[in-house]
Amino acid sequence: MSKKNPRLGSLVIVGTGIQGPGHITLESRSYLQTADKLLYLVADPVTDHYLRKLNRTAEDLFDCYAPGKPRIDSYNEMVERILAEVRKGQRVCVAFYGHPGVFVYPSHQSIRRARNEGFRAIMLPAPSAEDCLFADLGMDPGIGCQTFEATSFLIRQPRFDTHSLLIIWQIGATGDLVYTPIRKDTRGLQVLTDCLLGFYEPNHQVIIYEASVYPTCAFRADTIPLKDLAGARVTGISTLVVPPTSMAPVNDQIVERLGLDRNLMGKAMMPIKLPGSPRPKSGNRPHPKPRQPKKAISVG
Repeated sequence: MSKKNPRLGSLVIVGTGIQGPGHITLESRSYLQTADKLLYLVADPVTDHYLRKLNRTAEDLFDCYAPGKPRIDSYNEMVERILAEVRKGQRVCVAFYGHPGVFVYPSHQSIRRARNEGFRAIMLPAPSAEDCLFADLGMDPGIGCQTFEATSFLIRQPRFDTHSLLIIWQIGATGDLVYTPIRKDTRGLQVLTDCLLGFYEPNHQVIIYEASVYPTCAFRADTIPLKDLAGARVTGISTLVVPPTSMAPVNDQIVERLGLDRNLMGKAMMPIKLPGSPRPKSGNRPHPKPRQPKKAISVG
């Protein structure tokens, strides 16, 4: 067989969603199935098996990780492996769990470099943990929503509004820049707690959320006082949800300029309510522990 022209290579990066095969779109599935080479990084054995069965060329990128190895080195290794296949002239598809553009350094970097080298490269969307959060907790981001990765939130100190919903991702890996399969150091979580106590009251109720990896399992939504966060049980997929302290004040001048009826305004605002017990799903099985790490991110 004649050698392919490297310029004919292409790259499509897709997401497998949070609940694996059930969250994969039909468009993404077509690329997964027909790719000359399929690379993937997922968090559960069901999706792993599904991808291997769907495309016999499937190859796991998880071996780029190693205990104590800087995460950025692992991510750059993934990028090189992805581009190596594209340069062979193959139609390459790469699958990342969740949304492939949310906290996934290798996906964005691979697309940028592939395009710079003249290859066609696109990304397709998929449900993210944030999408699951809004559905599971009954929260509407329309009231205002801010989202940050935990370590980046601490070291960059971005401005945020306590009148809006605050979502902080990967709190179980706060301050961890190397691959650590089993993390016991809670120093980062204490630093995060101390930082937030500078803006919220100690008894402000926050939520530790974990999306369900499988449709038959319940999601996690533990409501605790902020002051207890440092000692709470967290994992690699734990997300911190900080509800607003109150609704933001109304600017009367803008209301008047817009000609709004104040009697109708309250009906347009949806205050956040803290969740009770997670709604039961079929079988209500315990939430299984996914493979670590949860996301291929960079905070540099």
